[in-house]
Amino acid sequence: MARIKIIQENEAKGELHDIYQGLVQSRGKLAEVHKIQSLNPKTILSHMNLYMDIMYGQSPLKKAQREMIAVVVSVANKCDYCTRHHAEALNVYW
Repeated sequence: MARIKIIQENEAKGELHDIYQGLVQSRGKLAEVHKIQSLNPKTILSHMNLYMDIMYGQSPLKKAQREMIAVVVSVANKCDYCTRHHAEALNVYW
């Protein structure tokens, strides 16, 4: 099985440390998906900008509808982590 090298929160320095801290402060925790991108910190910021635009930007879809789509896609991708994350968010909107 392939492994992706990641930099843990307690090992992060410089720009990565600052990005990690910003995520913890704004979101309450550091997600595994962010750590996967730790070798190229700028991609974490790009990922978060895209995510925020899709999930919270202007759209004809309501937030609950966006989370429903995210749950279905996460189940189809067999990603338990994403399914749990988006299901929890969906429950907030219901």
